[in-house]
Amino acid sequence: MVQIVDYAERESSLGEKFFALILQGSLEMVKSEETGNYYATAKKASVASTFTEETCKGLIGQKIPGSIQRIPSDPYEFTVPSTGEILVLDHRWVYMKEGETIDEVVREEELVESKEEEVAESQEA
Repeated sequence: MVQIVDYAERESSLGEKFFALILQGSLEMVKSEETGNYYATAKKASVASTFTEETCKGLIGQKIPGSIQRIPSDPYEFTVPSTGEILVLDHRWVYMKEGETIDEVVREEELVESKEEEVAESQEA
């Protein structure tokens, strides 16, 4: 299960504003490579929505079947908010419905990206 813990206003590649729901997975105990001690964490991912801000506020706390999974991505820079350290990552965290596989999610995202490129090219012409 994942839980809606927040929402954020975002802008699409076409310049349209929308709200994304911030989802958080279950508690995980992870062992630090540096200290050998365990710490508690939970993975987060965002999902685009068609909801208004008011609806997003009302959804906070709701639980949804599924999980947050790591998928490969093109390398990108990420700045750690607490330290300012810049990391180069080659993965991201995504929401997956129960029974869905990582391959299905990656294939679907590739189709969406291809369609967005087609739309952008047709608008430039």
